[in-house]
Amino acid sequence: MKLGVVGNGGIVQSALGHFRDTKIAVTALWCRNGAKGEPLQKEYGFAKLYTDYDAFLNDESFDTVYIGLINSLHYEYAMRAIDAGKNVILEKPFTSRYGETLNLIQEAEERGVLLFEAILTRYSKNFAALMPHLDDIGDLKLIYANFSKPSSRYEDYEKGIVKPAFSLEESGGALYDINVYNVHFVVGLFGSPRMVTYLANKGFNGIDTSGILTMDYDGFKAVCIGAKDSVSPNTTILQGTKGYIEIPGHPGAFKNMALHLNGQKPVLIGEADEGDPMSNEFLMMQEIVDQKDYNQASIGLIRTKQVMSVLDQARVSAGIHFAADDNPAFTVE
Repeated sequence: MKLGVVGNGGIVQSALGHFRDTKIAVTALWCRNGAKGEPLQKEYGFAKLYTDYDAFLNDESFDTVYIGLINSLHYEYAMRAIDAGKNVILEKPFTSRYGETLNLIQEAEERGVLLFEAILTRYSKNFAALMPHLDDIGDLKLIYANFSKPSSRYEDYEKGIVKPAFSLEESGGALYDINVYNVHFVVGLFGSPRMVTYLANKGFNGIDTSGILTMDYDGFKAVCIGAKDSVSPNTTILQGTKGYIEIPGHPGAFKNMALHLNGQKPVLIGEADEGDPMSNEFLMMQEIVDQKDYNQASIGLIRTKQVMSVLDQARVSAGIHFAADDNPAFTVE
């Protein structure tokens, strides 16, 4: 796998460091403002810097495009890359709307290219190691997942300055930017819920700055809390009739997972340290691309579709309307 990278924001800069650490080749960068791309080109040493996206996509030095743009641009830039015959790695949230997700997946299948969502949970060995222990806690009754991290842009938002993280036009908000990790965790284990509701704290422009998403499954309920306006210990707990599993911290970097059975000392499960989760993510994608493993890529997209359906249902429940919702081309019956 050889990469062309799209964007120059914080997530891209983090990804570039991981590409360097894992020795995944990056041959080109596209960003709208060339002046912002030049320091990255100098630091990471890739050969070409583009401000013309079509010229970038015509570059044959890379076979895969990594896209780390603001949420509202994911669909357009991914579709253009797919149409150019490139594999695509698309940062979370995958798209603004479920219909956009379906269009991208269909186009990738027709073009014969691979499509990935960059979400840490899906590529974690410890996430996979968690599954066999679900039976240990008996009948599952409740899942509690809280990922809260005050945004560095929230202070500006309180002053009336709306940046992409809190913009309806740019498909921002707590659900899409942070609670999506919790949703991926639950849906990754259990698939689509029967019902979704979202209780959101909304700001002056109608965006959700924090909120509580609930998912109804047969026999158990899941509560996902995400906040960009307040702070809390981050943890995930799966409660069963015989005990519970506790996962502290970010719902994607699975460390110190503990199995608590009634009347027994807690037992750590999984690997004590599975390495850097973002590096693992990209290395697994590289293996799939190099082996052209369309089946493995398709399995991941099943979960992507389910998560995007949950996010759409949640926004409808809370009355959160993105600019992307006004495009009739993406209406799904």
